Amino acid sequence: MASVIAGLAGGVVATIVMTVAMMVMGDGGPPPTAALVAMFAGGQPEDHAMPGMALHLLYGIAAGAVFAVGVPLVGLSLGSIGVAVGLGLVYGLVLMIGGMMFWMRIVIGMEPDKGTMMTFGTVHVIYGVVLGAFLGAGIVA
Repeated sequence: MASVIAGLAGGVVATIVMTVAMMVMGDGGPPPTAALVAMFAGGQPEDHAMPGMALHLLYGIAAGAVFAVGVPLVGLSLGSIGVAVGLGLVYGLVLMIGGMMFWMRIVIGMEPDKGTMMTFGTVHVIYGVVLGAFLGAGIVA
């Protein structure tokens, strides 16, 4: 069973890998979390790129801990790297759907175009796979 610490560490690693992929694939604009920061701080999302990125990192770290703790709670195990990667892939898809439907559309009020949705989906799958691999490999106990 993965610990909360392992989940936090996996969340850091997976979010960094995801962010690199997002920067390579994206349009060079700020992350969607910058729009969330702008809702509370005022201004435009471009004005809040770094706080948006910090918020995104915090989300990723917390989501790693939720995955590490949540998987055993639903009766599954991260003991096999193959199973852990598969569960991470599913988790990435769940995060993608939640992010697109709830955060982007309802909370922020965005209507992302097809390219944005493809990038968003791809990087969340990358996040989940990396998180699953990290936890399945048992790098941090």
